[in-house]
Amino acid sequence: MNSLTALSVSIGVLAGAAVFLAVGPLAGVFLIWAATISWAAYFALGGTDEAAKNTVICGVFGVVMAWYAAVQLTNIPADAALGFPMMAGIVVCISVIVSCLAANLKVLSCIPATVLGYSATFGYLLQTPDMLTKDILLNATWANPLLVISFSLAVGVGLGIASAKLAAKWTTVAD
Repeated sequence: MNSLTALSVSIGVLAGAAVFLAVGPLAGVFLIWAATISWAAYFALGGTDEAAKNTVICGVFGVVMAWYAAVQLTNIPADAALGFPMMAGIVVCISVIVSCLAANLKVLSCIPATVLGYSATFGYLLQTPDMLTKDILLNATWANPLLVISFSLAVGVGLGIASAKLAAKWTTVAD
């Protein structure tokens, strides 16, 4: 089959398997939406070994930076002088600046992947009830975004690599 068809089928087959895992045996440990973010990022960054490395390393770095910012948010008192919304904005502002400046280090130079990890972490924390708490953020459970988002992002890159390799095997060369 042609390369687009082969890639489409390989992504579809692996997406079906990933959903089975996310709602079945790995429910609560593997978040399909986080995996598809890094799966897409892998291809958007070129679908190469370098893209895989950058997506995982910088994506997890983004998770770490968002986690740290979230921990700082839990330390803001409700009666903060500038108010919680302003203080939260300042915390995020500083953590994003540091995340982007970290791109001066070659290993952390893929800002888009860092932002995806950061955004996925805050998406999880702010859209899932009762997650933005010290109890969740400072304990080693699968509810902690350091674990569940990082794991899901890494699995997503693995799915990207697997779908590319599978598509390559299924692609026929036209005469």
